[in-house]
Amino acid sequence: METEFLDRMKEALIEQKKEIVNQLIANNSDFKDIVEGITAKDCIDVASDDVDRKMLEAIGSKDMNRLKLIDSALTRIEQGKYGSCMKCSKKIPHERLEAIPYALLCVDCKSADERRNR
Repeated sequence: METEFLDRMKEALIEQKKEIVNQLIANNSDFKDIVEGITAKDCIDVASDDVDRKMLEAIGSKDMNRLKLIDSALTRIEQGKYGSCMKCSKKIPHERLEAIPYALLCVDCKSADERRNR
């Protein structure tokens, strides 16, 4: 996958992670206290730390799932596996990744998955 596209997707993922963390800071005083209590740490890295269990409890399941998906996508970028469907290993189209940067499945596999879960 082209370096320019990967850089753009990495930046989009980091930006989404920042938005979630900033929204949590604004809406949750416990989360804000945890973040303010951390010294010499990047706020974006807070969601990845096992030490911050209280913070994870404050996060709604939807936001927590998105943070996990974002972290997973960032890891796949670093490992050179980003953009491949986790089920069939086909390339996920750029358009899909631009719409959902943390997508794990190609459209066909995601559609089949959703049909099975109905």
